[in-house]
Amino acid sequence: MKYILGFMMLVSVVACKKIEKGFQSDGIRYKDNNLFAKRGLILYQSDRINADGSTPPYTFKMLNLRKEDGSPAPAEFTTTYDIVVFKDGMSFNAETDTTVALLNKKRETQKKLPMYFNESSGQLTFNKASANLPLGKYVFDVEMTNVTGTKLYPKLATINVVDPSAEDLFVITDNVSNAFNDATGAATPMRNPTITCTKISNNGARAILKMVDKNGRTFNPKAGEIIARGDRPIFENYAKFNPVIKTDTAMICDFEVAPFPLTKYVTPTTDWGFLMYYRIPSQFVTVDNFPASLGTFSVNPRWSWQLKLEGTYVIQVKFPDVTKK
Repeated sequence: MKYILGFMMLVSVVACKKIEKGFQSDGIRYKDNNLFAKRGLILYQSDRINADGSTPPYTFKMLNLRKEDGSPAPAEFTTTYDIVVFKDGMSFNAETDTTVALLNKKRETQKKLPMYFNESSGQLTFNKASANLPLGKYVFDVEMTNVTGTKLYPKLATINVVDPSAEDLFVITDNVSNAFNDATGAATPMRNPTITCTKISNNGARAILKMVDKNGRTFNPKAGEIIARGDRPIFENYAKFNPVIKTDTAMICDFEVAPFPLTKYVTPTTDWGFLMYYRIPSQFVTVDNFPASLGTFSVNPRWSWQLKLEGTYVIQVKFPDVTKK
């Protein structure tokens, strides 16, 4: 009887004990708690938060975004900026969107924060407005809520605001130059030009193409110091929306939509890819190691490159063995 009464009391205690519903882990995390935001990319998303087996549904809140030293995050994180985006449900079509007017029917200017936090997944999304964020490291806390209640996870991750890499902005796929003998038509390889791309503004979508000699002196396309080479493609063949502007120092294309060139140049007989061919006539140049006794030589460069993002860029082609007369 004593044992039976003891068992009944134990059952009674167990029956009255509150049964916990659900589970909320202490170990929620991102796949990598170092998150990177490359400034100015059209779209960048982090991984989702791994809830580590916590009972769904759950929601997250970002709290106390701050610098590494604990001081408040700069105002740019909560400032809206004007960015041009495609309207909902619309996207660019290279076959039909052939003018700025047609393109603008699909685009609009919206005010956007540079960063959004998804409260369902914990993902961070950065857009073109992120170009305004100051470089640096920023930490934040996360609050998670599910059926069990709400829990705070201090300093869950670090946002590293960095500039895009060179490859994010610009890719070179071909780059050579020949010295062309005006009399014989023989082409002799020269040293490859040095092609650099410098972003000078986040605004617009403009490529400023310059060619310079080994001393940095600029050739003048407006004065005929840079000319097309036969029927081969040049800068203008990739300018879909606006004509190329020639100045004393550069050729300028407002390309509207990245990447640029947008599509390959293809003729009935040849797929030229993104190649561009030019000639700097012999009256404007001397070429190292090509003495006048061998004749006069023009410079025949060829290159292929692509800009990946909108913005304003200077693309410079420098000839390391050429002097402008």
